[in-house]
Amino acid sequence: MNAFAWGAFATGLGWAAVSALAVMAGTFAIALNAGVHRVVDVAWGVAFAAVAASSFGLSGGQGDPARRLLVTGLTVVWGLRLAVHIARRGSGHGEDPRYEAMLTRARGNRNLYALRMIYLLQGALVWLVSLPVQAAQYTPRPLSALAWAGTASWAVGLFFEAVGDAQLARFKADPANHGRIMDQGLWRLTRHPNYFGDFCVWWGLFLIACDGGWQAATISAVSPLVMSVLLINGSGKRLLERHMAGRPGWDAYVARTSAFFPRPPRRSR
Repeated sequence: MNAFAWGAFATGLGWAAVSALAVMAGTFAIALNAGVHRVVDVAWGVAFAAVAASSFGLSGGQGDPARRLLVTGLTVVWGLRLAVHIARRGSGHGEDPRYEAMLTRARGNRNLYALRMIYLLQGALVWLVSLPVQAAQYTPRPLSALAWAGTASWAVGLFFEAVGDAQLARFKADPANHGRIMDQGLWRLTRHPNYFGDFCVWWGLFLIACDGGWQAATISAVSPLVMSVLLINGSGKRLLERHMAGRPGWDAYVARTSAFFPRPPRRSR
């Protein structure tokens, strides 16, 4: 086998969509029982892990075994870590203000509106963003340097996400920090270490797919671009900074700290 397995990949696309929607449908049922839709944030990482696992299971005998195992393992680790972190962070809290604001625009049944605008939309995004993970399963080429460069990018991303999340959690747990802006650790280098980490993770997974050949690269090129737009100009950085604007110390923090890509803080004049 020397060519990209187009037929098997096409079948896998359908099952990946089923996997993502199954996670979102189950989460929607949980949300109805709990009375809050913020649980969908936990499902985001779980859905990526489910897509990776289903793609791995369906691609046996089609792609390079080492690449299949690598891209699946990296995606599952990233997705489940994110899900556990968000579940712990949101435990005991009410509805997320983002979803509460969104649901005020609903005409008719709020839950059906949430199903369309939150769950189905996020399921579709999971399917689209995970195209590098899906395509990498069906490339027969053995791993080369580009795949290891992608793995290194993924590792940098996971470091920024995991360490940044842990630093922020410790900061918020200290009552002395109430009302203060987090500007320590990785948060000195970028205002959004967790979003920068996501950025590195998905460009890294894309490089692993590219290592398999031009077919996988072409199929999945849109995915890291979409994730980058979401993180920087969509529901990530832009929305969070709008929420933070006006808090004491925020303007000074913005003036000295990189908006996204890490760098040493600017010195105040």
